[in-house]
Amino acid sequence: MRLFKILTITAMGLSLASCVSQKKFDALNLNYKQCIEDAGERMRQIQDLKGENSSLKGQNDLLVGQNNALKSSLDACLSNAGKGSANIDKLVGEINASNSYIKQLISGKSKNDSLNLALSNKLKRSLDNVADQDVDVKVLKGVVLISLSDKMLYQVGKYDIQPAAADVLAKVAKVINDYDTYSVLIEGNTDNTPLNSANAPKDNWDLSALRATAVAKVLQTQFGVNPNRITAGGRSEYNPKTTNASVSGRSENRRTEIIIMPKLDEFMKLMDIAPVKK
Repeated sequence: MRLFKILTITAMGLSLASCVSQKKFDALNLNYKQCIEDAGERMRQIQDLKGENSSLKGQNDLLVGQNNALKSSLDACLSNAGKGSANIDKLVGEINASNSYIKQLISGKSKNDSLNLALSNKLKRSLDNVADQDVDVKVLKGVVLISLSDKMLYQVGKYDIQPAAADVLAKVAKVINDYDTYSVLIEGNTDNTPLNSANAPKDNWDLSALRATAVAKVLQTQFGVNPNRITAGGRSEYNPKTTNASVSGRSENRRTEIIIMPKLDEFMKLMDIAPVKK
């Protein structure tokens, strides 16, 4: 078919060549060639446009895929944002609970500080003119700790209370009686030196316990402290405050301690107790 077209065109050309002048023929032939070239150029442009169209289609598919991925990411972000909002609400609740607890602790600490200050001032007034080396007084969380030296209370290796100690015990008894709802614990302590005297107690266990009960009896019989508030016991040499390797250390360890503290329910109110989580 293509060959037939070529022969037809050639024949037409020969026919035209025989009918027209050579000059017109050359012009027509030149125009014909130009048309052929233009047609070829248009075909190339069409092919280029087809290629560009195919490339654009691929880019469009890529953009569609990216758009779908972005949409999925957005949906996930929105979902996580909802969860994050719930977590933030929970965190805010915990912060508010913590702030409430902190306020409670501050309030409790102020109450403790006020009570400790009141007790300290009262003890200082009650125990004035007493040598510091013989009496040590501390107040902690509403608990009064009074440590009495053994040389003020007893003779060496003995447990009978010396008359000179009566003045100090009278002042201690006044504090105890002023706080008549508080419990009183009396603890005897010794150093680690064995007892060798024939008239001495059997050992340091006995000596520490007898010294504690001797103080308890004086507080009861001479100064009117209710005995149902008193607990007396000995800790022997097994609760030392310092070393027993020196004379001063052994003397400090031979102390008798009087602990004045609230009843258990009142004491718990003074402690820093965290609120129960619901």
